[in-house]
Amino acid sequence: MEIKHGRAAMLGFLHVIAIHAGIRFPGYLSASLGVKFSDVPSGCFASLEAVPTFGWLQIMFFTCMQETGASPFAEAQTDDKEPGDIAGIPWVRYDDPETKTFKLNVERQNGRAAMMGMLGCFVHELLGVDALYPTGGLGGAAPPEIF
Repeated sequence: MEIKHGRAAMLGFLHVIAIHAGIRFPGYLSASLGVKFSDVPSGCFASLEAVPTFGWLQIMFFTCMQETGASPFAEAQTDDKEPGDIAGIPWVRYDDPETKTFKLNVERQNGRAAMMGMLGCFVHELLGVDALYPTGGLGGAAPPEIF
């Protein structure tokens, strides 16, 4: 479970970095509602709130299909597989137990760091400062007064 949450946190932190860098997909997030990807704000919570409800339902449906193995892109997690080994595509396998242990520990540590990074971004945004640059950003401006 920790590996899966770590992977999700790593993707989430990449989202925060990409959205603050101004990287957006071209086209519409929701053509029927007229919401473009470029309309999505850069805040952690604001970007989540900009996605329409039906979009979140699609994301949840796809995730559930991936988790249960009902998707053509995934296989169900079973006891004979390594934790998180649901991709259905061949991954790099390490025959050496020391190398495998090292790589799994690195993935766990990166996942833990990403989870803490996401928590820090959420807390900074809830306190009213920028999620990535809570001290005022690259311009060196002072952060806003909180208390």
